Amino acid sequence: MKFKINNFFTSGYVFDDSNLDLKSRYEIINIIILMSIVGLLYGIIGNIMKDIKGLIALEFSLIAGGLVMLYVLRAYRGSFKYIVEILTFEYTIFFLYLIYIGEPGDLKHSWIFTYPIILLNLQKPNKARYWLALIVGLLILAPIQNLVEVNYSLFQVTYISFVVLLISLITYFYNNKMTKAISLILEQQSMLKNFNTELEKQVKDKTSELIELNELLEIKVQEKIDQLIQKDKLLTTQSKQAVMGEMISMIAHQWRQPLSTITLQIANYQLKQLMDQNNKTREVDKTLSEISDTIIYLSDTIDDFKTYFHPDKERGDIEIGELLQRALNLTMPRLKNNNIKVSLEVRENIIIHTYINELIQVVLNLLNNAIDALLEASKENLNISIRVEDKGREICLSVIDNAYGIAKENVEHIFEPYFSTKGKNGTGLGLYMSQMIIQKQFGGDIDVESSKKGTTFIIRIPKTIS
Repeated sequence: MKFKINNFFTSGYVFDDSNLDLKSRYEIINIIILMSIVGLLYGIIGNIMKDIKGLIALEFSLIAGGLVMLYVLRAYRGSFKYIVEILTFEYTIFFLYLIYIGEPGDLKHSWIFTYPIILLNLQKPNKARYWLALIVGLLILAPIQNLVEVNYSLFQVTYISFVVLLISLITYFYNNKMTKAISLILEQQSMLKNFNTELEKQVKDKTSELIELNELLEIKVQEKIDQLIQKDKLLTTQSKQAVMGEMISMIAHQWRQPLSTITLQIANYQLKQLMDQNNKTREVDKTLSEISDTIIYLSDTIDDFKTYFHPDKERGDIEIGELLQRALNLTMPRLKNNNIKVSLEVRENIIIHTYINELIQVVLNLLNNAIDALLEASKENLNISIRVEDKGREICLSVIDNAYGIAKENVEHIFEPYFSTKGKNGTGLGLYMSQMIIQKQFGGDIDVESSKKGTTFIIRIPKTIS
């Protein structure tokens, strides 16, 4: 409670919700003192006008006492209980004065109602009952005692006592009901305040937990992204390594015949030189020319493989037919050895700006899968068709084989990682990596259509990769 001079009726003090009863008692005391001072001033004026000088000094002294009490209430916080007792005593004396000294006409009914109301609002109930018992006892005693002549009969004082008790009971029950109502309101306010405090604490705790969870989630997501990136890199590496094994086998096979040709040409040249010394220059030129052509073929083969395994992702312009021919060159040994015919249907001068290496890898995967499917089919007239359709801003590339197709239960899993229809002979990465490359790097899509007549893989990609 802080003292404030501008809060007059509470003696300058500010009360919290737990001291509302004390606050109301402060207000009542200040109002009673002020009304007493005003009443005494009115009495002084009346006595002066009636030329009754005997009571003026007493009234001035009572006014001075009231002013002193107003000051003491504000200056000394602990003086409240003493001021209460003084005021109660003054009003009790005044009330008894009206009974013992005054005439019945002086009492008026207003004082009968006023005294118990003032008493019960000044004093707490446990003290008020003692004062009330005292005043009722003195009222009953008034007509019986012989010390002072009283103008009231026993019936009159009994009536007054009954009214005082009745008003006291009404006032007590009213105050008690109001006190309980206020206590209930304060209790509910306290519960609500505690609930709000607890709710704020819970919200703060939950917010803190959510922030921590969010930070942890961000870390986990980043870790998962890093893991997926590493997994993609690993899958790409595994896919290329798997193809690399096939490519090395094809290189060995593809080079075997040209190297044999070179060896045969050199042996033939040596034999002819021994048999015909005069034809030396012409045979040397011819043999060297044939050997040079063979070496150029081997060099072209190396360039194709070097381009395929180049690690950098670079975009470039290329004619789609040339790109497909590079992929075919890499699979040519398998195609020739297994008597697989390839038809390439593509319009000339379709230039694309794309990741050349990655697209070759995808086409190569599809060609190798088609070759594997045809070899497994064990049928005559093995064919692979490659078709390219110009769709304006995109191209549609189809790789078609005439094997027996993919089983229905396998079609929906065909692009899943590590899923293979080749058993131990397959890694299950080729088609998965092909789909990832087409979708993520090219922004296109790859589909499969299969029937008993064969399988078609359809690639749709933009002509220009920005």
